[in-house]
Amino acid sequence: MAALRIPMLRHLVRQPLAGPRTCQRRWARVQDVRFLATHGAQERILAKYKDKLESKAKKEGLNGVSELKKAYEDKIQELRKQASVPGATAPLTPPPSPQPSSSSTSPAPTSPWPAPPPPPTPQSTSPSTSKPPPGVKTLDSFLALDKITSLPAKEVQVLWRLRHASNAQSVHFSLPSSTFTALLENAKRHPSFVLPLPREVPADQLPDANIDAAQSQTAAELHYLQFAHPHANTTTLLFTSLAEYKLRGEFASPHTTITFHSELADSHDLVLGQGTVVEGRGVTVDEARFLLMCMQKFYVVSEEGRGRGELLEMFTRGDGEFRVERLLEEAEKIV
Repeated sequence: MAALRIPMLRHLVRQPLAGPRTCQRRWARVQDVRFLATHGAQERILAKYKDKLESKAKKEGLNGVSELKKAYEDKIQELRKQASVPGATAPLTPPPSPQPSSSSTSPAPTSPWPAPPPPPTPQSTSPSTSKPPPGVKTLDSFLALDKITSLPAKEVQVLWRLRHASNAQSVHFSLPSSTFTALLENAKRHPSFVLPLPREVPADQLPDANIDAAQSQTAAELHYLQFAHPHANTTTLLFTSLAEYKLRGEFASPHTTITFHSELADSHDLVLGQGTVVEGRGVTVDEARFLLMCMQKFYVVSEEGRGRGELLEMFTRGDGEFRVERLLEEAEKIV
């Protein structure tokens, strides 16, 4: 018998399984499970609690369960609303709110251009009383404000130079408040940019072997600048080589840190600046001064420097037409 069963099982295994369509009966219907679960539920509940409901109706002087339902109709509806579950006993989304008439409101026109930047924050007329964040020095950290405010602007400038004269790695300067206002406006619109720094390349390092060994050519090294505004009267400027920034990103170490102090902008028409060049980072103090001067020429745009203003706009919006060659041309006009 076993020998007879084995070929039959093999024959059954070889047969293709019937598809679901062939197994489905023509009279089969798809039923809504929620309908089957709730159909007749109200009748079953009334039958189960019929005695109690009739007793309740007699106590309240009503004729039967139907009058009791009418008396408690409002309360029943309120309880049903409280017990509603979205997606099961209530819709998933609330009914659409009525649309306002076209005469009352109209859709705001959309512009393909970005919204204009917000106006620059007005400078405070007095030194800010709030404490600066850790690591940020205000002007009062270098000169006593309560003593220098009564001095003329020229004497303040002399004191400022003397304050930093002993530091060989220091970069210090002063500029009129109108110049700084124009610089600050562009610094908020264009918080980062790149500037070229001229470098002399010896002839033996150039790819063209026909150049005389005694000759050298001038190349350019790009440096990345970033503005920040950590305090009401304090603006910082960081210079980092572009190669360092590409390598380390936000963890890149700047070689030069500049701070602008605008506490005396209104009273003395004077903004004082100071900074430090980190020794051993590949940039000298004179080169840092050149970068600072170059930055001012790009950010304080005159009528003759419209091309530099266009480069700022292109760099900020990430325009693919931004070219380093044009940047070098504009920088050569400054020297």
